[in-house]
Amino acid sequence: MDGSNFLDAPQTAGNWSYGADPDETLAFFAQSGAENTAPLIIRCSVADREVWLARRGRSEAAMMRIRTETTARSILANPVPGQSNLIAVRLRGSDPLLDAMAITKGRFAVETGGLQTLYLPAWAEVTRVIEDCR
Repeated sequence: MDGSNFLDAPQTAGNWSYGADPDETLAFFAQSGAENTAPLIIRCSVADREVWLARRGRSEAAMMRIRTETTARSILANPVPGQSNLIAVRLRGSDPLLDAMAITKGRFAVETGGLQTLYLPAWAEVTRVIEDCR
């Protein structure tokens, strides 16, 4: 699909779920009952005020491009220590890219080298995790 038309692309199958404990909050995008294999996880490290965007399916570094209605940015995603097949980027909780993800026109895209592009709805769970890191 032409990258400029990602807002018209069919949504990736699945839903957002939210979870919290004292140290972190998480939004998982997965098909029902498959949170352990979620292709995207958004995590707020409360103490650090950092948001992690993690993709499952790679064990070596790759570029991750986040596209919203108003913004697109490519960031190097690195392997997550102690987690096989998971790469992530870290953003400060105040990063404007997070605002763009939360207020985009219905969806945002996550493009990662070697993995299928995700077309994800910008539901309340996304905004909630971002706000937890502010």
